[in-house]
Amino acid sequence: MGRSDRDDGKINGLIDRGCSIEGRLAFDGSVQINGDFRGDIVSDGTLIIGPEANVEGNVQVGVAIIEGSVKGTVEAKNKIDLRKGSRLVASIVTENIMIEEGAIFHGKCSMIGSEGKPDLDVSKYSKSPDLSKEDGDSLMM
Repeated sequence: MGRSDRDDGKINGLIDRGCSIEGRLAFDGSVQINGDFRGDIVSDGTLIIGPEANVEGNVQVGVAIIEGSVKGTVEAKNKIDLRKGSRLVASIVTENIMIEEGAIFHGKCSMIGSEGKPDLDVSKYSKSPDLSKEDGDSLMM
């Protein structure tokens, strides 16, 4: 992981392998979970879910970097990054999402704009769909 993935390159907290926690986690900066966590996670910072981690619950963070397993709901104000080998079974809400080849996502995704509202501005597409055609044309970006 590069420094650009985290607030300042430092991890403020770590729940390591062999640890199992149930409850509510609130933090500033960056936290990495490598163990098991069940409950609510709330922060404007960066949550890193390591390759061996299992997280179940409701996550509301600034950035979510997922390499392990997550089940529940994930809301990330800035970005959700699903890395190769990750398993996400969740409803997600985010402004930006990156899904690497080899990541598994099963659920519902809602994209929001920078104002926190759904990004439904179709004027940014280079051509408007001709709904009278039935040849399967799609929007070009």
